[in-house]
Amino acid sequence: MALNEPRRAKDIECWLTDMDGVLIHENQAVPGAAELIQRWVDTSRRFLVLTNNSIYTPRDLCARLKASGLDVPEENLWTSALATAQFLKGQLPHGRAFVIGEAGLTTALHEAGFILTDQEPDYVVLGETRTYSFEAITKAIRLIGAGARFIATNPDATGPSREGPLPATGAIAALITKATNREPYVVGKPNPMMFRSAMNQIEAHSETTAMIGDRMDTDIIAGMEAGLHTVLVLTGITHRADIEAYPFRPDEVLDSVADLIPHI
Repeated sequence: MALNEPRRAKDIECWLTDMDGVLIHENQAVPGAAELIQRWVDTSRRFLVLTNNSIYTPRDLCARLKASGLDVPEENLWTSALATAQFLKGQLPHGRAFVIGEAGLTTALHEAGFILTDQEPDYVVLGETRTYSFEAITKAIRLIGAGARFIATNPDATGPSREGPLPATGAIAALITKATNREPYVVGKPNPMMFRSAMNQIEAHSETTAMIGDRMDTDIIAGMEAGLHTVLVLTGITHRADIEAYPFRPDEVLDSVADLIPHI
């Protein structure tokens, strides 16, 4: 590829893709998503499916995706919990953490060598859970006040449910920040750290890696800031008319991931 020549799908060696709105929509596979995953597997492309959701372990997520019609190998899933655990392992190996979250986060931190405790932790790590406890939030506030560093897996303020929006990590982080006057360091999208950790996992280089997403304010901006080729698909949050509201542009805009298949 010549210097300054635009990257195209055929030039891409490694792929990162968001999950909701890109590969699945309302728990059903987006048309073309299963074929795209299979094409990557058949051609031995390095790829990861990314999600800001820290609830599930890759094994659990693999099973949930299979129920939606997508066969994604466990090793090709990368969550904000895994990115957070990798980040903290690099910051303070064998550290101590008080965790608010579920199995996806606690398992990732255990496997990264952390001790989970409420006794003099180095970090308070806030992730996603369907059962936020007032007692646990109070404990987190007191530990941060005593000097623990505040980490959040992702900034999403709400999550979906059949009954309507649920408060999510970002909303609980705001509560803790108000009580402690301490902002968390947020590892998940739109922090490019999430993408860099994913690229490290598959030994990818930004020059030959693409990010597929459905959100301009997370997937595309973070992909751009990480130096990736960015592909916006219109099967999720963002509509074509919405793009004009942003001061940056994706490298490609496609109706869906199905449009990528002929070029890979």
